[in-house]
Amino acid sequence: MVRFYIIGLIFLFCGCSKPQKSVDKLPGDAVILAFGDSLTYGTGASSEHDYPHVLAQLSRREVINEGVPGEISADGLKRLPVLLDEYQPKLLILIHGGNDLLKKIPKPITEKNLDEMIAAAKSRGIQVVLAGVPEPGLILLESSPFYKTIAARNDLLVDLDSLPSILGDNDLKSDLIHPNDEGYRRLATNIYELLIKAGAL
Repeated sequence: MVRFYIIGLIFLFCGCSKPQKSVDKLPGDAVILAFGDSLTYGTGASSEHDYPHVLAQLSRREVINEGVPGEISADGLKRLPVLLDEYQPKLLILIHGGNDLLKKIPKPITEKNLDEMIAAAKSRGIQVVLAGVPEPGLILLESSPFYKTIAARNDLLVDLDSLPSILGDNDLKSDLIHPNDEGYRRLATNIYELLIKAGAL
């Protein structure tokens, strides 16, 4: 009985280390589209230290940086379909909605816009990975809850922890809401490791 109990615990803990969802293997020539606002663009980073650039080095895949500082989700929704058709990526990494939170745009509106971005990608056969952004405040400890809801509703691989952890550490920030070079490197590394565990790389 004790033996079976121990084996059960091993399977339980091994299972906890796996990502929630799997992602199809990305071929060597796959294009990854990193889409978002200033967190994707790399505000606060020195040249070639934004997370898409670092992720490209780690993954040995082409990662296109389509971050626009200050963009709200409504504008991102208008911009994304054209880029999906232009680049025809195999994977979309979506980090968006932070400016909606800063501007106090109603969360149901942001949710709807993000859902429609995800639908635009999926309708083209493009896989999506979502990363959550923390709500602004004195202490940034967790992603806004709607990111978890969106990921569950759309059956997505999601990173809810990286940005809250990075933006909660002054040593990893260039200002109150943006990482520095090391912070972006940490974000890229976390996404890279998530993709490996999910089977994409």
